[in-house]
Amino acid sequence: MVAHRTEHTLYLRGAAPSHYAYRVERGPRARFVGAGYLVDARSDLERLAQIDGAGPVTSSEHPGRGAMVRLRDPSGFIVEVVAEQDEPARLSQRAPMDLGNVGNARRRVNATQRLPIEPAALLRLGHHVIEVSEYQATCAWYTRHLGLVPSDVQVFEDGSPAVTFLRLDRGATPTDHHTLAMAQGVMPAFGHAAFEVLDADAVGMGHRVLREKAWAHAWGIGRHLLGSQIFDYWEDPWGARHEHYCDGDLFTADQPLGVHAVSREGMAQWGPPMPRSFTKPRLSPSSLLAIARNVSRSDDLSLGKLATLARLFG
Repeated sequence: MVAHRTEHTLYLRGAAPSHYAYRVERGPRARFVGAGYLVDARSDLERLAQIDGAGPVTSSEHPGRGAMVRLRDPSGFIVEVVAEQDEPARLSQRAPMDLGNVGNARRRVNATQRLPIEPAALLRLGHHVIEVSEYQATCAWYTRHLGLVPSDVQVFEDGSPAVTFLRLDRGATPTDHHTLAMAQGVMPAFGHAAFEVLDADAVGMGHRVLREKAWAHAWGIGRHLLGSQIFDYWEDPWGARHEHYCDGDLFTADQPLGVHAVSREGMAQWGPPMPRSFTKPRLSPSSLLAIARNVSRSDDLSLGKLATLARLFG
């Protein structure tokens, strides 16, 4: 739903307590700019403001107010970190569907399952995915400065990382399997934004409504292997991908790191195969020039790894 609107900016939110989950600003072209994180105290912002290239701690003009600092990661994405926000409200939502007749359980008798035909009600922004050419530097930046820790890593044959799923480190408090997923790419690019919905019926009903409205479907419905969430991906009019998901894994600090060989088959447990169009980069003369430049100067890229990426995901 729309949380706030100005002449140049649209703020959208879900039902979970958050002032907004998605910010859209008018610009000369469609592009992903960056993401935001909420921290506990202003002292965290003051520490982050000491990072090379960081801006000063300032007052936020966005919904929720508070204080913020703006950073830029090694791949060029903006990271806004916010503290001292006003307390956000929680919006009402339907109750989860009761799967009463499963296996030997037979609890739902003389009662039907009837859902309203409506768009999937979002709860929150759960995670986002980026592709980067400077993989090691960018991953190290997020672990060092924002305290993210890896849940699972998919690796190439030489043992170097292909995709890392990074979660918040909240100690004994369970957190999402990943808040940020980072993939080795040939240039910085936005992968997708993932929004949690209430249950599998919300994923399915959202699929029906978007299909009937002729939105472009990207992949799904299925269940991921790493993270376990039931997923469904769609594209906006500018080609950016957005995911509806539910039933994702929650980890505490006790969960050890998982290491897995990267493969197309490892992307899902069930559902349609991931289409080539889902990961194939959009090529143009400028992007081809950027790819050549990145391969020549990046310690994380090689012609062999480029060939592997093209074979698996190109």
